[in-house]
Parts: sequence; C-alpha cells; structure tokens
Amino acid sequence: MMVRWLSLFGLSFALAAPIDATEPVKLAIADFDYHDTSGETQDQTAAHAERLKNFTKLIDDQLSASGKYQVVALTCPKHPCSAGAMDAQSLTDAARQSGARLLLYGGIHKMSTLVQFGKAQIADLETDKVVYDKTISFRGDDDNAWKRASEFLAEDLVARNLSSAQ
Repeated sequence: MMVRWLSLFGLSFALAAPIDATEPVKLAIADFDYHDTSGETQDQTAAHAERLKNFTKLIDDQLSASGKYQVVALTCPKHPCSAGAMDAQSLTDAARQSGARLLLYGGIHKMSTLVQFGKAQIADLETDKVVYDKTISFRGDDDNAWKRASEFLAEDLVARNLSSAQ
C-alpha cells in the first residue's frame, strides 16, 4: 500500500522546468495515507485519522499564509482522496479539475512506538513530473510531534519556492 503512492508518476524524480508565476501557484493537497506497523496493542485508528487530518490542514494553512501557494479544494468521487486509495489517473484528473497546477500527495508510516516517517511528493500537472520529493522522520505519536512534522514540511515547501523559481 505504501509503495503505491510513491509511484504515482512511476517514481520519476527528474525535476521539471520550474514554474513561472507572478501570482500564487494553485496547489491541491491530496489526503495523506497512513500505515501503522508498530504492533501496538492499543487501537489508535481514530486518533491517527484526526492527526492526519490536522497534519494536512496545518500544511494547507501554512502554504496559504506564505502567499506563494493558493491551495484549492480537491474533490474526488470517493474518499479517501489519496494516492494509496485511488489510481494515479483519477487523482491527477481530480487535481486538474480543481484548477491546480501542482498536486501534493504522500503518506505517513508508523514503524514503532516512537518512530514515524513520511513521504511527500509534488507533481507538476502540466509536465507530469515530480518536482518535489521529501522524506521526513519524526519521533513520537502525539499532537505536538505531528504538528512539528507538518510545520517542517510546510516550511521546506515554502523555502523551495516552487511557485516562482525560474
């Protein structure tokens, strides 16, 4: 399941031509997938679903606040609207229909009680190339750990300035 979202564009890591934009670039954010192989006995499905929702919301808020991105709503025929739950064509079609130029997608994998890692990629929908590919790791499984991870990812996206690079 986790491998599926990594191959949305056939693992094409070649960077596309940068985006020329004087206005914020339109970006759609797919639901992030979540996979827990920690083996913990306590069922944390509801807590993880809520943290994953907040993770995406915090990224949305920070990217929008940066002025470099205009986050547009991604409407899919069924949920979750993620690379792991949908075929690549349906997900990219939904992003294009939203008016997005970029599509952010990925997932989080909980490996153990204390260690989680995530993968985030951005596809340029005009060139069908991956223009951002980031692996993150974070310790802990509480609201604060997830918040720090989302802030780190959003700050990295803003620093990359995919909206106005030449």
